Amino acid sequence: MSDPLLSVRDLKRHYPVRSGILKRKRGAVRAVDGVSFDLQAGETLAVVGESGCGKSTLAETVIGLDEPTAGEVLFEGEPLAGTQSGGVLGSLAGGVDKAFRRRVQMVFQDPFSTLNERMSVGRIVAEPLVIHGEREDDRAGYVRELLETVGLDPDRHYDAFPHELSGGQRQRVGIARALALEPDLLVLDEPVSALDVSVRAGILELLRDLQAERGLTYLLISHDVSVVRQVADRVAVMYLGEFVELGDLGDVLDDPAHPYTEALLSSVPRVCAAPDPDDRIRLPGSPPDPSEPPAGCRFHPRCHLRERLDDEDAARCVAEDPALTERDAGGEPRPGGDGRTVACHFRPAAVGITDRNPRE
Repeated sequence: MSDPLLSVRDLKRHYPVRSGILKRKRGAVRAVDGVSFDLQAGETLAVVGESGCGKSTLAETVIGLDEPTAGEVLFEGEPLAGTQSGGVLGSLAGGVDKAFRRRVQMVFQDPFSTLNERMSVGRIVAEPLVIHGEREDDRAGYVRELLETVGLDPDRHYDAFPHELSGGQRQRVGIARALALEPDLLVLDEPVSALDVSVRAGILELLRDLQAERGLTYLLISHDVSVVRQVADRVAVMYLGEFVELGDLGDVLDDPAHPYTEALLSSVPRVCAAPDPDDRIRLPGSPPDPSEPPAGCRFHPRCHLRERLDDEDAARCVAEDPALTERDAGGEPRPGGDGRTVACHFRPAAVGITDRNPRE
């Protein structure tokens, strides 16, 4: 296998919590806490999890919109950001490396707040070209081509303003802007969550077509498993700042190895002859405070699997934080397997939990 396009190593983003007159640091919100993964050229990795799990912060930190507390990001093997390597990509205040910014772009969640209402569509899409001094001779013609590429009519939309567009059209403008510099990697932060259901399919189809035509690589952030199923090659499940499971799409979504993944999937509506409400796994309470994560496994206070363990095994969940590693059906570490990693001492099958989420 070739070297990955993007590598993330033990990335952390902690936000200090300060109090008192002197604003002394009392702790930190661990939004991202030791995340590692590789992203191969041409593939789509989806990061999925509940709201507040840290997935959007991860995306912003990876591309330099936020500065990491620790860890490093490598692009084609070269360090770009991070406190371990020094890197050539600084924070926004320190100046973002333009060469990296050309090759990595972001499509944001809310098309209603990410477009300048005072600028025409043509100016919005051309803005990256102006900043980088690109295509000065044929800029307008190139922008019109981009609008056509994303399914907009250049004659109608080039001189239009954002308030004249629908949500789906606005998101297409955002995608065209992201494509202007011909990037290799697009970070898609909930690209359809703010859109009507009726237009989501069109945006997802556009993203698939663009990937096939241009060889794009996607890092997709989503809380919607149905969206992930349509576009992803691999899936990372995130909980309280950490990855708890990472593997191929079919392996993770059809045979979850972590109890949180299992609970997350059980909440997705399914079309079948006789839906059984008992199939849904209801997690007690809310996710813990990321400034005070639980000891041991961070999921153990809400884990339905732990209820089926004996006292000794349940105590292990409280005392020992499981590493994200390849494991066999019994939960034991296993070197050299199918590439799926899970942060759980015990697989569901090991304690008699099987087929809690049957799929037709």
